[in-house]
Amino acid sequence: MIKKISLYVLLYSGIIVSSEDFGIAIHGGAGVMAGLTEDQQLRIEEKISETLIGSFKILKDGGNSLDAVEFAVSELEDSPLFNAGKGSVYNSNYVQEMDASIMYGLDRSAGAVASVKTVRNPIKLAKKVLEETEHVLLVGEGAETFAKNTGVKIVSPSYFHSEKNLLRLKKAKKITSNTIFQDKIGTVGAVAIDKKGNISAATSTGGMTNKMPGRVGDSPIIGSGTWAQNDFCGVSSTGHGEFFIKFQVAKEVCTRMEYLNQSLETSSQGIINELDEIDAKGGLIAIDKNANIFMPFNTDGMIRGSLTSKSQLTVAIY
Repeated sequence: MIKKISLYVLLYSGIIVSSEDFGIAIHGGAGVMAGLTEDQQLRIEEKISETLIGSFKILKDGGNSLDAVEFAVSELEDSPLFNAGKGSVYNSNYVQEMDASIMYGLDRSAGAVASVKTVRNPIKLAKKVLEETEHVLLVGEGAETFAKNTGVKIVSPSYFHSEKNLLRLKKAKKITSNTIFQDKIGTVGAVAIDKKGNISAATSTGGMTNKMPGRVGDSPIIGSGTWAQNDFCGVSSTGHGEFFIKFQVAKEVCTRMEYLNQSLETSSQGIINELDEIDAKGGLIAIDKNANIFMPFNTDGMIRGSLTSKSQLTVAIY
């Protein structure tokens, strides 16, 4: 089901849509969504809508796309509804290890973190890496030390505790110790373009249930899970990370636009179709320089939504 919120709702919310091309799209992961209850669907749709409206206001008020995607992803990290931040799944050692990345299309600056365990909002730490270091990716203990030194909020591991996710891990272990679950609710991400034409992208995840300790997927890998390139596109991907790393999916969308002169839709859909041919499951959200948005996937569903200066707020799961 696709839900649209009419213009008068946005006006009532204090968001006046202008004629400039700017906007944002977000996702809450691609996977098998058949088991979601009506209540779960409603709560997910409400959170996606609320996050889109808050993020769009940043852009409408003249804010930077980098701040908009950071805000959007951090909002989803704070919700137990998604596999990122508070809702992160467990690895095979009953520990939650989180990854995130963010990229700015103006100068291709980027920041990422991987295998962090006590950072409340990994995307905020990734942005600190972008802004305050000469590096792109920090991992594990070094990343958490950097978080403490820069004032990024640290929490007890108990903050991330989830009985639902523990049960999922135990179920995976009963089948086989090597079973990795493709979770129903996955990686979160956002892409945006601001009034100045700057494109940004951000992605955050708790990874895959029963993954090996230290496993890192595509989410913190620039070019695989996240890519932003002014004048072409911004992309955040979700799915089986190993394949998205091998095929550099996020950057590939923009590369085909740049060198093959493909449209956002042709490039994005083509890549997802090619992944499907090798049984690589997932999806992506993408935005181009004109605030056009395309969000293809090859799974049963992908939680997604968008709001731009030239389109209504749209939220969908299936």
